[in-house]
Amino acid sequence: MKLATIRTDGGTRAARLTPDGAVLLDDPDVGRLLGRDGWAGAAASAQGEARPVDDADLAPVVPRPGKILCVGLNYRAHILEMGRDLPEHPTLFAKFAEALIGPRDAVQLAPESSAVDWEAELALVIGRTVRRASEEEAAVAIAGFTVMNDVTMRDWQFRTKEWLQGKTFEGTTPLGPVLVTPDELPGGVRPALTMTCRVDGAVTQKADTSDLVFDPVALVRYASTILTLRPGDVIATGTPGGVGHARKPPRYLTDGTTVVTEIEGIGRLENTARTP
Repeated sequence: MKLATIRTDGGTRAARLTPDGAVLLDDPDVGRLLGRDGWAGAAASAQGEARPVDDADLAPVVPRPGKILCVGLNYRAHILEMGRDLPEHPTLFAKFAEALIGPRDAVQLAPESSAVDWEAELALVIGRTVRRASEEEAAVAIAGFTVMNDVTMRDWQFRTKEWLQGKTFEGTTPLGPVLVTPDELPGGVRPALTMTCRVDGAVTQKADTSDLVFDPVALVRYASTILTLRPGDVIATGTPGGVGHARKPPRYLTDGTTVVTEIEGIGRLENTARTP
């Protein structure tokens, strides 16, 4: 099943995507849908007229997650090629909901930053409340997967040893276009998918999501040890090599730059950077 959050004249609505288009659900967004008992059955059985998706105004698939947890370096090949040891534990940081934008919205270039970078990521969305999850509980808690680009203000990120200030600038982080349930993906809750990022048409990042050091189930187990995960919470699983900051010379997003982030089987984000 594929789910989206669509902006309408009456506000946002959750929708189930079908071959004929999007069937609107009763819930205002996918995050609220996931908070319902029996959400999967309710979404699958909903009836209604399908509306076109191609020209729909898509919101972030979960517009206001209670938590957005992100993982630092987590791609095995990228870590080894840099000569680093594989980490023993995930490196976690956070974003806030104000950072999120829709899959076709403009990335806001803050005038305070001159080093805005791209980071393609697979993100998982929690579908049931879980704390100190076993492996089985963690797997069942994953409602599905979506695409994120963890757009980062590098000059702010590296002002101090803490990354948060460079990671959560408002209006920078596309999330979507849909949530895809694990049963539709090869590998299920440990999906093996090709992820690609293109900047102005040139491939900058390409990786297989099966190369994660800490896979989605492991990340849910780890994060749920720290705090309770609830429906609609998002965990971004990390980015592979190919970011602009690591290039020589570095390359950053400027007004008019288009970033396309795509994961096979899930969908694509297409966002143009704009100066407010």
